[in-house]
Amino acid sequence: QVQLVESGGGLVQAGGSLTLPCEVAGRTSGNYATGWFRQAPGKERTFVTAITWSGSKTLYSDSVKGRFTISRDNDKNTVYLQMNNLKPEDTAVYYCAGRYAGVHFLYTEYSYWGQGTQVTVLE
Repeated sequence: QVQLVESGGGLVQAGGSLTLPCEVAGRTSGNYATGWFRQAPGKERTFVTAITWSGSKTLYSDSVKGRFTISRDNDKNTVYLQMNNLKPEDTAVYYCAGRYAGVHFLYTEYSYWGQGTQVTVLE
């Protein structure tokens, strides 16, 4: 199993950038993958992006493609979500999650979750 801890959230102006690290502790062998999800107040948790631990496969939602980039640093056991050109609609709590069967866009497919970090984009 793995434990995940997100950080890096905060307030940012529209058009700005923010990077969220997700530290991953535990077993990351096999087909382990980390995903990022977000949840705005009163809304469902939605998929943002995901990456395999090897980095060989990534997946992005259409709403962030071209603006957000997921990457990993295996030496630091950290997955990063680089967010550029942020919009007010990106405001949400961002969660990283883990699963042992590759990338997936459904949050119900992930077994391990961090506590979340708030991102607020001001107009």
